[in-house]
Amino acid sequence: MDYRRLCKALGYRFKDEASLALALTHRSAAKQHNERLEFLGDSVLGMVVAKALYLRFPEQPEGKLTRMRASLVKGDTLAELAREFELGDLLKLGPGELKSGGFRRDSILADAMEAIIGALYLEAGLEEVEERILCWYEGRIANLDPNVHPKDHKTRLQEYMQGRKLPLPDYEVIEIKGKSHDQTFVIECRIGELAEPVRAKGNSRRRAEQQAAKLLLEKLSNAT
Repeated sequence: MDYRRLCKALGYRFKDEASLALALTHRSAAKQHNERLEFLGDSVLGMVVAKALYLRFPEQPEGKLTRMRASLVKGDTLAELAREFELGDLLKLGPGELKSGGFRRDSILADAMEAIIGALYLEAGLEEVEERILCWYEGRIANLDPNVHPKDHKTRLQEYMQGRKLPLPDYEVIEIKGKSHDQTFVIECRIGELAEPVRAKGNSRRRAEQQAAKLLLEKLSNAT
């Protein structure tokens, strides 16, 4: 696999291309996959973005900083970055994911983006990965407005149901996988309009619920 175009887009040339290859390997493709790097990259990204916002908005309270950080590190934003870097063309997926179009799926793209951040951190250290992240996010950070409150998927779904005088969505934890420091939550979300519940997973209950709400909104949008 030729990673030169990707490295040019990232602004960093990996010395160990095996690490980059691992970051692009979905669990459906191999026993050695990118989930551990994703876990690491998620933490690094959150810290770098939190520091950038803390320094850029010295007068803003914790609540607004938290909302702005959430808008930058959420899966949708990471998937947008991944598409800008054309990661989908380089992902290693199993046959099932390839057949179902996994290279276009937001969650897979976002996870790969976090895994790349984790791999970059391990190879180059915090200073380099911070510089790269801030470069990738420069325009998005510059356009932030602390007084704008973007609605997350759960809020949008709740407003959709309320607007139609329907019962609110019901979220239930179906399964928790992994050890306490590295857990995956499987959430089932059910609403009256759909006979079948929707399932989603994430490395926190909040993320899994947000993903489930997003999937439900997509289903409802396609049904109308």
